[in-house]
Amino acid sequence: MVRVLIAEEMPMIRGALAALLSLEPDMNIVAEVGRRDLVTSAAMASSPHVAILNTDGIEIAPELRRKTPDIQLLVLSATAQPRLLRQALSAQVSGFILKEEPPAQLAEAVRRVAAGERIINPKLALKALDADETPLTARELEVLRLFARGFEPADIAGSLSLQVGTVRNYLTSIVTKLSARNRVDAIRIASRVGWL
Repeated sequence: MVRVLIAEEMPMIRGALAALLSLEPDMNIVAEVGRRDLVTSAAMASSPHVAILNTDGIEIAPELRRKTPDIQLLVLSATAQPRLLRQALSAQVSGFILKEEPPAQLAEAVRRVAAGERIINPKLALKALDADETPLTARELEVLRLFARGFEPADIAGSLSLQVGTVRNYLTSIVTKLSARNRVDAIRIASRVGWL
């Protein structure tokens, strides 16, 4: 019997995943967690074989690995972004599949990950191999580095001989390209994958 923990902040999605996997005769949902900060303690308490995480869960993967070394981590992603796959692989997750895949593939991925295999969506793996290391231009990286050091757009403009509006446009482009929530999130994403 494969013991599964589901970590997903959206209650409807979390419930749907639990209901779907509960139909599998060889799976037992041992924990459902809606908050990222509770995943590790839930994993320690329920001893799952596999933890299903969304892409936000990649951040806690190293802690989960450290505190529950026998757990296998499977990431479900809503988007096919090579950056997310690279982050997941750096965090030593066991699997990375897309939420758009058929339900049967999720169950099969859980089984294979529990058996010690590594599962990666093949299309995404090829896309990641073909992708540049960073989607940001050299100038965008320069702007982001200065912003990360605490420079305001006006300071960055003066330092790089740009207009303030141009710097703001670069920052907006960076946030968009990295699918970040805001500028601070863009710094976090770029730092985590080593672009800064």
